Amino acid sequence: MLQSSRYLKLPFSFDLSRLRAELQQLETSDWIRHFNTNAYVNDWSCLPLRAVDGRIDHIMPVNEGNFQDTALLQGCPYMLEVVDFFQCDKTSVRLMALQSGGIIKEHRDDGTSLEDGITRLHIPITTTPDVLFRIDGEEVHFSAGDTWYLNAACLHGVVNPSSQARVHLMLDCVSNAWLEQVFLDAGWVARPKPKYDDPAIHDGNVQEVIMMLRATGQSAGMQIANRLEAIRLGLALPH
Repeated sequence: MLQSSRYLKLPFSFDLSRLRAELQQLETSDWIRHFNTNAYVNDWSCLPLRAVDGRIDHIMPVNEGNFQDTALLQGCPYMLEVVDFFQCDKTSVRLMALQSGGIIKEHRDDGTSLEDGITRLHIPITTTPDVLFRIDGEEVHFSAGDTWYLNAACLHGVVNPSSQARVHLMLDCVSNAWLEQVFLDAGWVARPKPKYDDPAIHDGNVQEVIMMLRATGQSAGMQIANRLEAIRLGLALPH
C-alpha cells in the first residue's frame, strides 16, 4: 500500500545568488522571534513578507484575513518573482531563520497540507547538508534553491548543527487545481480520506456516536446519524 506524501521535492529551482543577495539586504530588518518560545532551542525568528494587512509585525499563524505583500517583499523584486511564480493564492509568506545550533522541537501544525487546503512550501536559501528535518521519524535534508513540500500536520522538527543560520523562504499556498497537478506530476500520494469523514470516528466507536446523535432528538443529529449508519452498512448515502 502506498504511503501518503509527508514531504515532496517539486520540480522548481531558483537562483540562489539572487535570493541570497536580497536576503543580505534584509539582515538588518527587525526579525521577530517565533512566539512559541517553548518550541525551540537557541533562536528561531522570522521576517513577514506577506501578512495580514501587509503588516511587518504580524506572524501569527492564521489563514484568514486581508493578506498583502509587505513593504519588505516589495523591496525584493526577485523574491516577489519567486512568490508570483506559483499559480495560486498565498496567505502567509515568511523568511524563517534557525540560528547555528538551533533546534525546532517536534510538533504538528494542523491544517497545513495540500489535502487540508493550505500547502506549505519551503525554498531553502542558506543551509548545509547536516541541517535535517525529522518528519514522522525520517530524517530529510531540504536542498538549497529547490522547492520542497512539507505536510506540516505530520510530526516534524529541525536541527541545525552547522556554524551558520539556516534560512528558508516559506510560502503558505491556497491549494488549487494547478498545485494538485504539479504534485501529481511529482509523484504525490494523497492522504486517504477518513471512512466517516471525521478522523475521530471509526468502526470501533461509530455505533456509539450514532446512538448519541439519535438521543439528541434533533433533526440535524438524526441526519448525521443516518449518514454514518449508511456508511457503516455500505449502503447508498441518504440525500
